[in-house]
Amino acid sequence: MKVRTTVQDSPIFPLEGKRVWVAGHRGMAGSAVVRRLAGEGCEILTVGREQADLRRQAEVEDWMAEAKPDVVFMAAAKVGGIHANDALPAEFLYDNLAIETNVIHTAWRTGVRKLVFLGSSCIYPRLAEQPMREDSLLTGPLEPTNQWYAVAKIAGIKLCQAYRRQYGCDFVSAMPTNLYGYGDNFDLQHGHVAAALMVKIHRAKTTGADTVELWGSGTPKREFLFVDDLADGLVFLARNHSGEAHLNIGTGVELSIRELAETLAGIIGYEGRFHFDPAKPDGSPRKLMDVSRMAALGWSAPTGLREGFERTYRWYRDNLDSGTLRGIGTA
Repeated sequence: MKVRTTVQDSPIFPLEGKRVWVAGHRGMAGSAVVRRLAGEGCEILTVGREQADLRRQAEVEDWMAEAKPDVVFMAAAKVGGIHANDALPAEFLYDNLAIETNVIHTAWRTGVRKLVFLGSSCIYPRLAEQPMREDSLLTGPLEPTNQWYAVAKIAGIKLCQAYRRQYGCDFVSAMPTNLYGYGDNFDLQHGHVAAALMVKIHRAKTTGADTVELWGSGTPKREFLFVDDLADGLVFLARNHSGEAHLNIGTGVELSIRELAETLAGIIGYEGRFHFDPAKPDGSPRKLMDVSRMAALGWSAPTGLREGFERTYRWYRDNLDSGTLRGIGTA
């Protein structure tokens, strides 16, 4: 279903003429924000790790003091799927805590006027009531397979709230659902489910394999958001929202992992079978976002699921031999 995006004519915080730093501009979400900001009449600032490692406080402080951004989109993070979270718990917790602490604290110190922190739907309890409302946060135990990342993202939300309360900073937080799209990580071990499935099914088609082996039971349900829609929602929030409570960004539509695999198979043209391995973890049984607050503000995701995956698969095929794909699972 395609939904029209409504943007307020008179935003409370125009981006035109502002110096806007996209932290994490090389990642999937950050690069989408850079694309979206191209039409906002602002000066886009970026910095690579070779210039400023965001895990190092002094490097962050030095760069931000020199660059003097007015606005920060906080898309920098260490991300990955179930396997990566389970295998690298210390890195997921430390790296993300360090990055968000350094950037948010320095944003206050250097007088940043607006900061948009990018979280994740994994912040909600494993068995949260569906669809997950913003006030479900901290009402139950987290999903064990990604709790390290979730704890760091919850800390980021609370940091934004704390700096707003104590110092009056206009820092807001957005919680996106599962993302896919251009610039995704197509590593079979460390990528997210949609990208990993796309790689596996594409390989099966090109090699003539009769069966694709997939993790888990195939029954968990997930919601997926095209990354360029996320970027549009984040820019919308920067321009039109100021408040302590975090806001969900998603589609409000879910499908099972089996249905996702079948959808991708139809797009890719694969006619073989799927074999699900129930010995592998499923993760949370269901993760559907309540997006009513964003809808009430006047925004909803414009790209339908099939359209988004068709665009992503075309991008994936176009970039297979170019060396621009992230992840070792792309060859």
